Amino acid sequence: MAAFPPFPSIYSFACLFTSVTLPLLGEDIQTVGPGSYSLKRPQSCQALPETIYRTEDLKGATPTNQWWSSLVWKPFSQPLFAHPLTLRCEKNGLVLSDPSTGLTGQGGHIMGGGIPEGGDLTVGLHDSQFTAARCAGSSDWFVHAKFEIESQKDTSLRASFGHGSPFVYFQTKGANATFRWGEKPVIWAGDEKSPALGVSVRGHHYGVFKAKNSQWKGLDGITFSTSGKANYCSVALLPNNRPETLALFANIAHNHVTDTQINYETKAEHVAARYQVTLKAMEKGEEGTILALYPHQWKYSSNPLTDLSYPSVRGEMKILKGNAFETKVPIHGLLPTLPREGIADADAMKAFLKEESKKFNQTYKDTYWEGKDLGKWSSLAGIADLLEETEIRNLFLTEIKTRLESWFTTHSKEDAPLFFYEQNWGTLIGSKPAYGSDNQINDHHFHYGYFIRAAAEVARWDPAWARKWTPMVELLIRDIASNDRNDPLFPYTRCFDWYAGHSWASGHADFGDGNNQESSSESLNAWYGLMLWGEATGNQAIRDKGLFLFQTERTAIEEYWFDVSGNNFPENYPHQALGMVWGGKGAYATWFSGDLDCIHGINWLPFTPASLYLGRSQEYVGSTFRHLLDKRKGGSDLNTGWGDLLLMFGALEDPPYAADSLKKRPQSLIEAGNSRAFLHHWVGTLNILGQPVPQVTANHPFATVFQKENRKTYAAYNYGKKPLKVTFSDGFSLEALPQQLTTAK
Repeated sequence: MAAFPPFPSIYSFACLFTSVTLPLLGEDIQTVGPGSYSLKRPQSCQALPETIYRTEDLKGATPTNQWWSSLVWKPFSQPLFAHPLTLRCEKNGLVLSDPSTGLTGQGGHIMGGGIPEGGDLTVGLHDSQFTAARCAGSSDWFVHAKFEIESQKDTSLRASFGHGSPFVYFQTKGANATFRWGEKPVIWAGDEKSPALGVSVRGHHYGVFKAKNSQWKGLDGITFSTSGKANYCSVALLPNNRPETLALFANIAHNHVTDTQINYETKAEHVAARYQVTLKAMEKGEEGTILALYPHQWKYSSNPLTDLSYPSVRGEMKILKGNAFETKVPIHGLLPTLPREGIADADAMKAFLKEESKKFNQTYKDTYWEGKDLGKWSSLAGIADLLEETEIRNLFLTEIKTRLESWFTTHSKEDAPLFFYEQNWGTLIGSKPAYGSDNQINDHHFHYGYFIRAAAEVARWDPAWARKWTPMVELLIRDIASNDRNDPLFPYTRCFDWYAGHSWASGHADFGDGNNQESSSESLNAWYGLMLWGEATGNQAIRDKGLFLFQTERTAIEEYWFDVSGNNFPENYPHQALGMVWGGKGAYATWFSGDLDCIHGINWLPFTPASLYLGRSQEYVGSTFRHLLDKRKGGSDLNTGWGDLLLMFGALEDPPYAADSLKKRPQSLIEAGNSRAFLHHWVGTLNILGQPVPQVTANHPFATVFQKENRKTYAAYNYGKKPLKVTFSDGFSLEALPQQLTTAK
């Protein structure tokens, strides 16, 4: 098999997802296959705001969980960390600032400059104060804000900006643009007759570019403006104050970005992505624009870059001139279950499984904690099957089926467990909700990822059940990762930030530091679920979307949560990881605890067969593990805190230590989403077969390699009904038997 199956255009994906018509207003229950969801808000769910700050230009369901989401939740936005700029929508206009000032890791957090009073610059309209700024459309990494005056319908300011762009593009209506600086600026290039000005304020450098049929007014003051009939202009943050840099930006300053799109495909052993910008030339000039690439992009791109860059809280952003670039990310293979060879003591493992099978109860939890149980049982079902304990396996699968079917069926229920579709915002909310998953649309990918993975595990053994419940499973998938840009129910890929390369957890991003994500590992668990479900059901679009999201976000985690290469965190940052990535900072913290186990562990859990990606850098794992043993409250006593998770992480670098520790502490504490059975299977696999070898890839996404000393073990799972030849990048091949995991040495 030379490559994965041919990959369709991203725009043809819609037909591959289950189609669900838009519910009719006034109906209480919408039927989807044998399942159903409610259109009536359950008592357990808090109401979302009635007002959404959007214009008619924004089509379809309202996007949420983006870096700019506060724009649709508030009359004016919170700070928007577009990188390299920070922006904020206020009553006087759009405030621009350079956040790189004072970039530091001192004090245990990675901080950049925020928005000082007045910012570096506020772009508005002459003698106008706005009553609201509304979202007027968005694309994959750009957004448009329309500043309006309620009493003056013919007066407005439209601003377009996005990740990776140092430019902000403006269009005015009914008045000329004004540029109010935070303090008296220094104009170091240009004059009243110049189309471009080089301006410095607070040590930050900007290019300001007027239309050819307009004039500058008031250049000697703290505020200047344009005059004339032209209705467009632009501003750019410059990496320096050299005249040649200003000229570079000036030559393309009026190529306004109208659309941004990412197309991707899977090819043999990597995921390829093309980042494409669509431009509208407002004036004649050079083609292209300026794009600043994050580390997770430029490290995997062969496009030529300039020698210019911007500092940021994510590391160095390198500058490319053009309107597109490509990346190629090696695929880290995944397995639905770890190998049978990793079970060191079959009798002990069977006892662990029987113990877990007796813990079922009739209580339904909220979507997060219910999900953690579903995830745990999914791993246990896989282990039971390896031991040919069919009866125990079926106990776990039956429990998963029963509970999912209850969640997927509303009928006359007024409350939990069920799903509720909120029609105003366009989102599916589980009842009972948790952590703001209802009135803030938080964490949906965290919660629903567990449900999707559990459904995928059932689909491995019961395809008839999967076919029956596909409409409801794929409704959950559409809520977090719809592939249809015209989906009538959900926004396009709700929580994933296409340019930043990772997801955001907050629905509203209503914070001074922008949006945030804590548990990067639970985000990957969602994309793992998509991969498994798509492969088990034959839905290539879902499988490959999960594949792209998993591999891309995996690179972002390595760069921004862990900094495994050691070149993104500031030199004075004292820790080995971040607990939370925010738009404007990185925090060594969590929402729920300051304990070291939690700060690190929340970005490891849930441990699943997919978690082998955590061991791609054994040097990083080893140094972090030993640091935590030295600094944590319990020291090397792994019976405290989340010691089981720490041990599993450390096993990726030192399996014998982990195996010996399990022998010494057979009754170690177990984190709620983990199990003693999977703890032993994980440690046993690494101790017996060795650590994962990320350098060796395969032409099949469900394959991986372990190595102990000089001996490699190759593993591949074949979901198909015929044998499958899997070829690895080191030249080894194996024939993966149908519907099982095959290993070879």
